[in-house]
Parts: sequence; structure tokens; C-alpha cells
Amino acid sequence: MSLRVAVQMDPLEGININGDSSFALMLAAQARGHSVYHYDVKSLAYESGRLSAWAAPVTVRRAEGAHFTMDAHRSIDLAQDIDVVLMRQDPPFDLGYITATHLLERLEGHTLVVNDPASVRNAPEKVYVLDFAHFMPPTLIARRIEDVRAFHARYPGDLVMKPLHGNGGKAVVRIPADGSNLGALIELFDNAWVEPHMFQPFLPEISEGDKRIVLIDGEVAGAINRRPGAGEFRSNLAAGGYAEATTLNAREEEICAALGPALKERGLIFVGIDVIGGKWLTEINVTSPTGILAIDRFNGTDTPALIWDAIERRLGRA
Repeated sequence: MSLRVAVQMDPLEGININGDSSFALMLAAQARGHSVYHYDVKSLAYESGRLSAWAAPVTVRRAEGAHFTMDAHRSIDLAQDIDVVLMRQDPPFDLGYITATHLLERLEGHTLVVNDPASVRNAPEKVYVLDFAHFMPPTLIARRIEDVRAFHARYPGDLVMKPLHGNGGKAVVRIPADGSNLGALIELFDNAWVEPHMFQPFLPEISEGDKRIVLIDGEVAGAINRRPGAGEFRSNLAAGGYAEATTLNAREEEICAALGPALKERGLIFVGIDVIGGKWLTEINVTSPTGILAIDRFNGTDTPALIWDAIERRLGRA
């Protein structure tokens, strides 16, 4: 039986159809006969128990520059008119994002939201990972420079500083061992963000790669290894990194086995975790994970189909 799918995401005009995971999920939905709607998170409206969105039926195709056609927008009831909502807009994970999760949570018992909005809200990438701290490098989340200097004294050498709710490697900076730019960077971060910041020792293993491992309903679906580009220490593809084929080692399999049941229980169907140097877990990406097309190119797999298999099982349609 076909499903009615609403995709909450950024505008389709600007996406890279050769790398966008949301676009791949839409193509796979269409291939199964599912109808697809597109809407912007800003169009959500709640009144008297009804959650609606200003949405348009959309048809997508793998044709650069002509990759979608869209019918007229209309108000759709996300509980009555839709079977599945894909929450796929890009971060920032801010109050707007959090508010959307509160609204989408009202659909429980009517419409499946992927990923579960309450779990997304309670499991931001660089915070939920703390539940698995024994797999992480030494980590400090703090705002006071005194706390950072004390951490640096315990772990001398270069540090990495990250926004707590950043994405795509944006604003991730390396602090030299002498700490000469630490004060200025904390001032900059404090002015840009109200939350604390994350600090970790710089891991030389990053030269070996930062592995993105995709788990679907708690099971490993595939992985790629991302290496930093020339003149960079960040391996994010969005920051100039490049991908290569890979397999999992015993430590990475141990990490996935530990995370899998918790992800499945939380309704986190599509998750991407990041592991540096084959041993250090750094993030659990649940808001809008990416990387599935690169994985499929290297492995000859069909990860979007696996995700839809998992969704259909959750709905009893498999």
C-alpha cells in the first residue's frame, strides 16, 4: 500500500542532487509508489489540536537543473492527510528547531515522524554522545576560560574547539599547544553562542580519517571514511574533505553494538555516527544525517531503500 509522505526540509532549488540524502529518500519513496509533499518548517501551524503545514505535492527526478516539479501549495493536516513526516531541515539546532519537535510530537499515534521528534530534541549530536563517554576522547563542555585552561593543562598539546550545536564542521577550530589564541576564540564563541562550547584534544588520528557510519533502526547499513582535504584538519565533506571506501574494525563494531539498541528504542531510524582513527566516537547525528549516497557509490548498496524498509516495518506495511 502506498504511503503519503511529507518532507520537512530546506528549499529544493538549492540542493545538490548528487549528494543530498533527503533528495535520495524522496526518489526512493516515489519508486515505491508513495506520494510526496514538500514543506518548509516555518509553515507549521497548530490550532485546536490540529497540526498543519503549507505544503505542495512534488515530483523529483535525477535531472540536474530540472530535478523537481511542484504543484500548488495547500494546507495539509499532518495527522489526517499524511502517514510519514521526514524531519530533514538542516540545523542550526536552535529554538526554532526545538519548537518544531514539540509541534511534531503532537502527531504521535497518528503519523510516524522520522526521526522521532522528542528523541531528536533530547539527543543533539554533541550532547547525546555523552551517554557513551567511554568511547569518546577526553571532552570538556564549558564556557569559563578558567575551566578550559585547566582542561588544557591536563591534556597539553593542541585542542579542538567546536560550537556545541554546530554542523558540517562549521566553526571547528584548532588551538595550538601554547594556547595563544584561546582567549580571543572564547571571546568570539561567547559572542556568537549563548550555550557552552566543546573542547577535545586534537587527535592526530584524524589523518587516518573520520568514519561516517550509518545505522538504520539500530543496525549498521554502511560506512565511508572521510579524510581532510589539503590545508585542512576537518574531514567533513562540506569542509573540503573527501570520501573513500572502508570497512569497520572490531572497536567500531563494538561502538555500533552498544549504540544500536538505544537508537532503535528512541525511534532514531536514520542515524550517522562519526568515529575518528578507528576508535574515538565524536558525534551521533540524528537531526538530518547525510552521507548515504557516498556510501552507496562505494559499496553498491541502496541505503534509501533500507531506510524505507525500516519505515514500512514500523508502520506494519512491510
